[in-house]
Amino acid sequence: MSDRVVALLFGGKSPEHEISIISAKAIAEHIDKQKYTIYPLYISQNGEWFMGRTAQEILDLDMSSLLKQHSLEETGYQLRNMTENRENDLFRFDFQQKGIDVAFPVLHGTYGEDGKVQGLLEIFGIPYTGCGVQASAITMDKAVTKICAAAAGLNIAEYITASSNDYLIDPSAILTMVEEYFSPPFFVKPATLGSSVGISKVHDMDTLPEAIEAACRLDEKIIIERAVNGREVEVALLGNENPIASCAGEIEPGGDFYDYTDKYIGNAAKLHIPAKIDQKTHASLQESAIKIYKALGCSGMARADFFIEHDSGRLIFNEINTIPGFTGISMYPMLMENSGIGFTELVDKLLQFALEKTVP
Repeated sequence: MSDRVVALLFGGKSPEHEISIISAKAIAEHIDKQKYTIYPLYISQNGEWFMGRTAQEILDLDMSSLLKQHSLEETGYQLRNMTENRENDLFRFDFQQKGIDVAFPVLHGTYGEDGKVQGLLEIFGIPYTGCGVQASAITMDKAVTKICAAAAGLNIAEYITASSNDYLIDPSAILTMVEEYFSPPFFVKPATLGSSVGISKVHDMDTLPEAIEAACRLDEKIIIERAVNGREVEVALLGNENPIASCAGEIEPGGDFYDYTDKYIGNAAKLHIPAKIDQKTHASLQESAIKIYKALGCSGMARADFFIEHDSGRLIFNEINTIPGFTGISMYPMLMENSGIGFTELVDKLLQFALEKTVP
């Protein structure tokens, strides 16, 4: 008989909506049913919260197959149809009345990974997995994270930021600024999105306007960043005050870089777990990952991403994700499993770490 109720929050208003559903389904399959009862809460793309049959039906979808067979627009249309005329399943934010003991937000990107839902849960006094409000808000902004990483002594790639509004007002000024700072190849990214949504790799200046416009459509702030010529490696982190670091894993992209299609649709990337690196570099990666985790005030979990620069061998910090993917091809659970913590045990530990934290 389970003795605690877990609110599993998934979906959300970000472009990573579908990936959230895939991650939540995997987590639901690995929650220890002897210890916990799952209370699914689905958040639609327009921000409505659904419980009951609607939430369960969407959680049960084979979203990975849908994304491979249909466009994002078609998939979104299907999800919207599943919530029409389901007013009885609308959630009224009565966490206490529902007997919810702990929340597991599986909301990638904005309105989920940025501190907003974490603040909501704290208002209701509900413990939750992952980072708190401040760490979530800081790490969601790639530019602010880079400032913190540099202050903590980590190497970062050269970058500049620009306002989407400034670009709309005077595109030529932003284009001129970028041309003064960078020569191809470099990346243009939305500042606060994940799963490589909206990222472009610029190989010639003729494609720069298109890359900037794509990022500006998704975010108020964009980042232009030097492309590091190096190997892409990641480290999973787990814990509160005394986090542990997993072995490092390496990603060999199937295309020009590890983009959304490569991650979730094409599956052409090669993952090497553990990464084929020497012991000294491996130890430095784990040390750097723990350093940035603590510097940012993270708790519960995160995945820290780095490059190993080919020419110099330097470790260059890229970003940190506080609600990493939990899909069948996601690095976070695979890194932890390779380090001796299986998926079911990992989910259990995350819930225990959540219950250990003090909620205001």
